[in-house]
Formats: sequence, structure tokens, C-alpha cells
Amino acid sequence: MTQVTVKHMWKEYGGHVVLENVNLHVGDHEFVTIVGASGCGKTTFLRMLLGIEAPSRGEFLIDGRPLPGEPGPDRGIVFQRYSLFPHLTVLQNLLLGLELKDAPLTGRLFGAARRRALDKARTLLAAIGLEAAANKHPAQLSGGMQQRLSIAQSVIREPKILLLDEPFGALDPGITADMHELIIKLWNAHKMTIFMVTHDLKESFALGTRLLVFDKVRIDPQAPEAFGATITYNIPLKGQRSAS
Repeated sequence: MTQVTVKHMWKEYGGHVVLENVNLHVGDHEFVTIVGASGCGKTTFLRMLLGIEAPSRGEFLIDGRPLPGEPGPDRGIVFQRYSLFPHLTVLQNLLLGLELKDAPLTGRLFGAARRRALDKARTLLAAIGLEAAANKHPAQLSGGMQQRLSIAQSVIREPKILLLDEPFGALDPGITADMHELIIKLWNAHKMTIFMVTHDLKESFALGTRLLVFDKVRIDPQAPEAFGATITYNIPLKGQRSAS
């Protein structure tokens, strides 16, 4: 079970208020899509969930405990730009995630542990349709294939929470439809809780079990940085896609 609770949370940089008085509760295995105007704090919210930013005020809780002050294996993230190692093959890119998780000091697995990791990586490659590309390097893959691999890099570590920051924004519409099917398949198979920032409102309704809209409710033209955004709409979408 993984639940996320936010209570009266603010994020400020000096006199610049990015987020103000954000309140939220997300249950286990929800798919939360996040929309809003540029600069309204959507990515900042993800960065706080990841643990690379801290709230200025308020509480950010995972399963009732304060959010750890640094990234951990319980949270994975996928950006719009691919986070792949160009000198490693597709299989090696996946295997590295397991090696860093299970052997953090050496970054290498040996013997039976390495064989189990290879089996797990190959199984996931088959699930995302990249089994035939196992020995290729990222530069030899299409954009859609590279993003499939980026998502698999995060999923193979079995995070409780997966964060997606406009992961399909640079892909062609036909490829994006395939990626939607993939992420739903992985979400259901691994029972993760997902938070996804998107600029595409249609995508947010199609994928999510909950839609969050970030926007400013207070604006001072004389001091545009004095007020931040908050969650103005929190819309359950259970009828769109079941989280069971």
C-alpha cells in the first residue's frame, strides 16, 4: 500500500511563491494526471515527491511518514528527455538499474544474483516489446523505443511511486497511443501509484483515475511572484479507467 498525503504545503524561493496551501490525499494504485499552465508548479511538485526539493511549509507524507529528504528506490521518474546511458546496450541499461539497487557499493552483481537480474531484465524487455533490440545501443533506437526503455529503467527497480514529467510530449501521435497502452499495462502489472504531468488534457482524462489542475487563485499584477498555484480542481476519473 502506498498513499500520498499533502497538508497545507507551500513552496517558496525567497520572495517567489511557487505553490501555496496545497492539500491532497492520493490512495494506493491511483494514476494521477496533473495539468496546468506553464510555471504553475507542476514539475516542482514532482521534484518534491522525488525528494530533490523540500516544502517550505506544511507536510508531505508517504504512507503517513514524512517524505524522505533525498530520492530513494521507492520512487522512480521518467522525463520527456530520455535518461539512457549511450555506451550501454538496451539490456545493460536495464541491468544497471538492478545492480545499483541490489549492489549499491560495487554496482555489479555476480553469479546466481546476476543470472536472476538478467532473467528479470529480459522478461521486462519482452513485456515492452524490445526483446529483439537487447544488444543494440540507444542511438540505434527510435524515439518511441528509447522512451519505452526509459520507462522500463524506472519500473525494473519496482518503485512504489512512478513520476512521469511529460514523458510522451516529444513523440508522434501514433507512437504516443502505443505508449499509453504500455504505461497502463505496467501500472496494472506492478501496482504502482503514478503521478504524470502532461500538457494534453485529452491524455489526462484517458489515462488517469484522478485529474489535478494546478492554477493560481490569487494574482497581484503589481507583485506577480507574491502568490503561488494550488490545486483548483481534484476530479476523480474512476469511470474512465478502473484502478483495480
